[in-house]
This record gives sequence, C-alpha cells and structure tokens, in this order.
Amino acid sequence: MSLLTRAALLFAMLSILTTPAPAHAQGDTAAIEGDLPIESYLSLLSQVAPAARDGAEAYMAAFRKRCGRALQTVELRRAFAEGSGDPTLMAMVRATHQKDTAAVQRFGATIACPRG
Repeated sequence: MSLLTRAALLFAMLSILTTPAPAHAQGDTAAIEGDLPIESYLSLLSQVAPAARDGAEAYMAAFRKRCGRALQTVELRRAFAEGSGDPTLMAMVRATHQKDTAAVQRFGATIACPRG
C-alpha cells in the first residue's frame, strides 16, 4: 500500500476519532465541529505520518502569510477530511514527503483565503 493511500486511510480514522459524534439525519454528512489544541492535532498527524505533520505545518505557515491569520485546528481538520482532502494541502504533504521545497512554496502561493 502506498504512503499516500495509507495516510488517507489513517487520516479518515483520525478524523473519526477526533470528531464529536453529533446526531444528524440519515444522509447528512457529519460536520467537523469543536476544536482541540493545534499541537495535539499535529502530534496525532505525526503519529500517522511525519510527512502529514510537515505538510500541515507548511500549509499553516503559507495560510498565515497569505491570509493574515492563523489557521484554526478545525479548519485544518476539514482540509484533511472533507472529500479527498484540500488539493493544495494534499499536494503540500506530498511535496514535503518528497522534500521538494520549491513545490511546497509554489503550492503555498495558491492557498485560497476564506471569505467572511
């Protein structure tokens, strides 16, 4: 099993373990709610795959630089868990795993800042 496949499966398990289980109607997707300290979440990521933590840290730094504020833990959790994961975050995880700093910088420059 490839590193990315294994990491995706472990991210799904991590999301299930760290997401409160709200009651919701059948067919609704479970919302990622609540927050936990970012260091706790990053620690869990490093247990899953060190590249996941490294990619998350690079994503958070780029987000702060582009958007002018820190990324909240719940936002990072959503970026990993929704669908196949935020494409920019996943690309940054892959680039950090490959130690491709130029790609990490390129992807970081494409992060979209949320409106609101």
